[in-house]
Amino acid sequence: MEKRALRADSERTAQAILEAAERVLSDNPAATMEQIAEAAGVSRTTVHRRFASREALVDAMTLWATQQFHNALASVRPDVTPPLVALYQVTAKVLSVKLRWGFAMNAHPAEEGVLTPDVLAQCDVFFRRLEESGALRPGVDLVWARRVYCALIHEAAQDQGSDDPDALATRVVDTVLGGFGKPGVTMG
Repeated sequence: MEKRALRADSERTAQAILEAAERVLSDNPAATMEQIAEAAGVSRTTVHRRFASREALVDAMTLWATQQFHNALASVRPDVTPPLVALYQVTAKVLSVKLRWGFAMNAHPAEEGVLTPDVLAQCDVFFRRLEESGALRPGVDLVWARRVYCALIHEAAQDQGSDDPDALATRVVDTVLGGFGKPGVTMG
C-alpha cells in the first residue's frame, strides 16, 4: 500500500512539474529549470532528478500533451458518435488541449509527435464517416480535407484573441463545412 502511495506522489510531482513547465515556458521560452522548479513548488534537484535535461523535460511535456490529444480524440468516440456532432466535439476537445498545452504542442515542428500514424488513421476514418453521412460533398479529397482541418485547428489555437475552445471549434467547423460540406449542411 505504501508503495502505491509513493508512486501516486511521484506521479503528482511529475505532473506538477510538467504543468509548471508549460506555464513558465509559454510565458518565457528561455526560462531556466530553476524557474520551472519554483513554479512547480519543488527543488531544482527534484526537477533534474526526474528530467535529466531541459530537452528531456520538453520531450516529456510533448509526450504528455500528445497523450492528452489522444485521450481527447478517444473520448468523443468518433466511430459511433453522429459525424457532425463528433466533428464539433473532437474539434473543441483538441483545441482545449492545444490551448492548455500550447508550448508543448508547438515544441516540435509540424506537431510530429502528435499527428502519429494512429491519429492520422483515426482522422481518415472520421472524415470517411463524414462523407458517408452526406455531410461532405461527393468526391471531396478526404486526405486534403483532413490536412486542411488539422491546419485550421493549429491556426485557431494560435489565435491570440480567443482562448474559448467552443468558439474556436465553431469557427473551424463552419470553415470546414463551408469549404468541403454539401450546400446547406451546418451545425445548427
